[in-house]
Amino acid sequence: QFSGLLGTVYRRGNLSFTRDGNSLLSPVGNRISLFDLKNNKCETLPLATRLNIVCVGLSPDGSLAILIDEEGAALLVSLIGKCVIHQFYFHKPVHSVSFSPDGKKFVVTKDNLAYLYHAPGKKREFNAFVLDKTYYGPYDETTCIDWTDDSKCFAVGSKDMSTWVFGAERWENLIYYSLGGHKDVIVACFFEENSLDLYTISQDAALCVWQCDTELDGLRPMPPKDAAKEKKAAEDEELLEEPKGEEIHGKADPSEQETRNKVKYSRVAKYFFNKEGDFNNLTAAAYHKKTHLLVTGFASGIFHLHELPDFNLIHSLSISDQRIASISINCTGDWIAFGCSGLGQLLVWEWQSESYVLKQQGHFNSMVSLAYSPDGQYIVTGGEDGKVKVWNTSSSFCFVTFTEHNSGVTAVTFTSTGYVVLSASLDGTVRAFDLHRYRNFRTFTSPRPSQFSCLAVDSSGEIVAAGSQDSFEIFIWSMQSGRLLDVLAGHEGPISSLSFNPMKCVLASASWDKTVKLWDMLDSWRTKETLIMNSDVLVVAFRPDGKELAVAALNGQITFWDHENAVQTGSIEGRHDLQMGRKELDKITAKQAAKGKSFTTLCYSADGQSILAGGLSKFVCIYNVKEQILMKKFEISCNYSLDAMEEFLDRRKMTEFGSMALIDEGGGGDEGVAIPLPGVKRGDMSYRHFKPEIRVTCVRFCPTGRSWAATTTEGLLLYSLDSGLIFDPFELDIDVTPSNIRKTLSQKEYTVAIVMAFKLNEKKLIQEVIEAVPSSEVDVVCSSLPDLYVEKLLEFLASAFETSCHLEFYLIWAHKLLMLHGQKLKTRSVKLLPVIQFLQKSIQRHFEDVSKLCEWNIYNIKYALAISQQRGMKRPAEETPGDEEELDSDSDYLM
Repeated sequence: QFSGLLGTVYRRGNLSFTRDGNSLLSPVGNRISLFDLKNNKCETLPLATRLNIVCVGLSPDGSLAILIDEEGAALLVSLIGKCVIHQFYFHKPVHSVSFSPDGKKFVVTKDNLAYLYHAPGKKREFNAFVLDKTYYGPYDETTCIDWTDDSKCFAVGSKDMSTWVFGAERWENLIYYSLGGHKDVIVACFFEENSLDLYTISQDAALCVWQCDTELDGLRPMPPKDAAKEKKAAEDEELLEEPKGEEIHGKADPSEQETRNKVKYSRVAKYFFNKEGDFNNLTAAAYHKKTHLLVTGFASGIFHLHELPDFNLIHSLSISDQRIASISINCTGDWIAFGCSGLGQLLVWEWQSESYVLKQQGHFNSMVSLAYSPDGQYIVTGGEDGKVKVWNTSSSFCFVTFTEHNSGVTAVTFTSTGYVVLSASLDGTVRAFDLHRYRNFRTFTSPRPSQFSCLAVDSSGEIVAAGSQDSFEIFIWSMQSGRLLDVLAGHEGPISSLSFNPMKCVLASASWDKTVKLWDMLDSWRTKETLIMNSDVLVVAFRPDGKELAVAALNGQITFWDHENAVQTGSIEGRHDLQMGRKELDKITAKQAAKGKSFTTLCYSADGQSILAGGLSKFVCIYNVKEQILMKKFEISCNYSLDAMEEFLDRRKMTEFGSMALIDEGGGGDEGVAIPLPGVKRGDMSYRHFKPEIRVTCVRFCPTGRSWAATTTEGLLLYSLDSGLIFDPFELDIDVTPSNIRKTLSQKEYTVAIVMAFKLNEKKLIQEVIEAVPSSEVDVVCSSLPDLYVEKLLEFLASAFETSCHLEFYLIWAHKLLMLHGQKLKTRSVKLLPVIQFLQKSIQRHFEDVSKLCEWNIYNIKYALAISQQRGMKRPAEETPGDEEELDSDSDYLM
């Protein structure tokens, strides 16, 4: 099932900090990611809207969130259970949503109206969204909302350059109030703490300070209305198709009689951000009421920090040259989050220490390829923007970016050690990067400039091969010396894919000339075999044991070959499983278009029993190799903001002149840009709006066999096994019950209890039984354990290492199992490899953490001893080596 989204950290919409200020909610396309800044982890919630999310409203207690997409469809989401509670449709695009500070109401702005709803409570309700009041007043679209601290009133900014203050209840002296004073669109409005005083900020970088003559306590409730009239109004409303609740109509210029004895506002100051007079649109703002800190972001990527109400500048810094789309401040006022939708950038800045808490950026263009490290801890991705990024699978963060390539990266891979990343690019270079020192230590080039389309490295990590698009040759280099060893010619078309046999020194190359050639490395690179296909070959992959070769061709077929004897062993007709969508401007149906489509990426599972295939569609298919049948189809996206998602054309979008998609609505919008074209007042007329097409560019299985990843238009998607939800017994009989297992355990029959627990296959029960075994008995239990359960126990240990704090206890188990059953396990090494790699990944992570701690402690002890000796304190010299040996033995044990 879906477990995470990497490679994209922010798309569009507003950022929100959680109540404790330690986590940040970021909209990523039609999904939402939660960044835990204290524990340095990122999690993508397993839910999605139909289109891209444009605004997020977070309840004050942090338990609920409202996600609203481009067309106004809303999801009410529980952040505790991470599930959808309610769905609602607002019928029109929504500009902003905001909960009241007491959590009882929320306001939604759409068109030129503001709607006040009762917030969903803790109890079960038939309808979670009940409309309370509808507010009229602004002439143009509404843009922003802010509440007073006691939830009595709220302010709404508008594109008609006015700001309106409305009462959430019917107050006698404040029903509505209109504020002018600006010459451009209102970007943000903020109330002062425990006050009706207001700050308004417009797009032309002007700030108005408004003072109110009444305190919040001075608001007088309206006398009760006639009950009969209210009942009749409620009956009339029931007949309406869309209920509007109580209506409040605001006037921009009320008469003198209407304003008598009412709340009055006066403008006490007006400030301008751009004193130099340079053209720069203000695009986002946030205000922290307790510290009076105002943060403003501009279209040129600059942001300012000011102290209000005196408007003193604290900082002025630049993030990038792209528009800042969203700003948020956490509850303590220490951390400021910035989102740049142009680059897909997300930053969290600690302004007092002037340092980054988080700095993440996805690939600017689409990702093209990915590869897992041998232990499954890291993923490397290459993109069309020429960047190579390495991601940590447990934290979902990118920890290093290499920018040496001058053109799009076409292929990436890890060497067998896991410390070297190789990437091939269209700039005519293959580069090797060191993950210890984070540097490019080798650059491989060809005698004549060639565009490299594919890359492979042999199992020893010594030989690097890259295929060329334009010269139809394969280049072979030595990793040690960096020298070109050989150029393999023979193909008559561009090289589309390369793959080394994991067990032998054989390279398979696929080409558009309808052949797959096998080159023998030990026999001076002679062609060992040529496999003839019916169609252009797009991708080739070896099974992990090296005994089978899978080939995907342009006709949509996946064929399997016994490459030793050059015999085809099977084929899968996969064209119909791809299930193409129809693009908006396609002249032919999706069914017809699918006839020319095929799989462009293949990967065997870690055990070699199934194969994963993806292509230019929203589906990834997993096939059983032996039976040659489709096991499952994964729909990687349900985001209709992408092209080629729908199978049939929407007839409502067709006119007599053609598709409505031909009309470009994006040009010259309110995407405020720093430098417009000459004579252009609003936006950039050269800007074009387009829909990216959904496609899968690369799929890879994790070496541990627990998960697989795919690079898609949306980003890097991770799918993993989650066995916690499923009751999956093994050789279960009538006597195996939790009470019987505990009874056996109390009789100290540990081996029998472990076998019974594995038969029931309940993870918590297995953990309880294993942790009840005394460490002195582990040796005896391991030696008497049946072979079948050794494998299961190893798999359990690998998963237990990730969560348990009993590190030494589980290390004893792993050590004894491998020592006692090592020889037997070796005979089944191919089948057991994923489990062993999973175990290695878990132990390696702990080793890195503990070894750092040990080194630090040894250094501290040496330092303390040196200080004590300097001060003349006498201490027996023989104690020193003992301490070091003890600490060294701890780290050796982990090794």
